[in-house]
Amino acid sequence: MGLRIGTDPAEIDFDRVHGFLSREAYWCKGVPADTLRRAIEHSLCFSAFDGDAQVGFARVVTDRATFAYLCDVFVLPEARGLGVSKAMMQAIDAHPELQGLRRFILATSDAHGLYAQYGFEPLTRPDRFMERYRPEVYQSG
Repeated sequence: MGLRIGTDPAEIDFDRVHGFLSREAYWCKGVPADTLRRAIEHSLCFSAFDGDAQVGFARVVTDRATFAYLCDVFVLPEARGLGVSKAMMQAIDAHPELQGLRRFILATSDAHGLYAQYGFEPLTRPDRFMERYRPEVYQSG
């Protein structure tokens, strides 16, 4: 595998990323293409490539000074177990615009072990966090 991690939005294979997120990702199934385009436009994105083929993706929503939220992380099934997620996390961890942040958060149901290797741990004060969760927002009525 000739793995490369890139941050140029022009390199994103949008159809592949949208296809995976809208059909496979438990956290955003049904996400409309226009919604994802806006999200990508306003985020720092990391794409994993094997040659010319995009095999992974991660998005960081951040003010690039104090806060970041890691989301939409995936590796295509055929590239899993080959170090793609670790390479993306190393690139995210080393990115110059993500240094010195006071808070960097994420949500996962199944990758706690991966993220723990990069210093993520359960919320220190979960009683201070609140959310407004609307899981139906991508479903057309």
